[in-house]
Amino acid sequence: MALGFSTAYSQQHNTLTTQEKQEGWELLFDGETTEGWRGYNKEQFPEEGWIVENGMLSVIEGGGGGDIITTQVYEDYILKLEWRVAKGANGGIFYAAVEQPEEAIYWSAPEIQILDNDNHPDAERGKDGNRKATSLYDLIPAEPQNANPFGEWNQITIEVTGNGAHVEHWMNGEKVVEYERWTDEWYEMLQQSKFAPHPEFGAAHEGYIGLQDHGNRVDFRNIKIKVLD
Repeated sequence: MALGFSTAYSQQHNTLTTQEKQEGWELLFDGETTEGWRGYNKEQFPEEGWIVENGMLSVIEGGGGGDIITTQVYEDYILKLEWRVAKGANGGIFYAAVEQPEEAIYWSAPEIQILDNDNHPDAERGKDGNRKATSLYDLIPAEPQNANPFGEWNQITIEVTGNGAHVEHWMNGEKVVEYERWTDEWYEMLQQSKFAPHPEFGAAHEGYIGLQDHGNRVDFRNIKIKVLD
């Protein structure tokens, strides 16, 4: 209870309804194991830094296990999940990630920022709020900024279509980010960012989905994906 989280837990979490199964949804987290995930640039899931308990996949305070990725790559899909943070916590969700030896995941993968906007200094850094929750980290601010405070769950939907080109971030029922990769505007934006020296950033049509170990407590649950034809 030191984190200020409720211990209430519904057995309906981390399951698929009959309709979701008919629509082609798949669970990426079963609520009990780390099946389907492994460490970035690693063959196995980290032995430390991450835990599965109470139906949640969580980074523990202090981290140390490193970022994790799905065991499969994805191109066009809808990804849904829920996240919550401890007070002052920072984290992230990556997509279109490729593995590069001795290179961090964020040099290839666009990142959805996870943040306690009220208590982490990153919320006031960057430009126009592009480091606040659900923003395309350090590039496009989420508008509106509708993140729930620390200790409360947020619902995320990521839609990737057009062979990876069109991306939308939705949080708590509202679309907050929409952009196109590989356009003139995209490349101009990157050239004016810290990602300019990394031509691999956002370049892959298909890639891994990742969760960040930023050394702060972040919980995830109800992670599910629908692959689009």
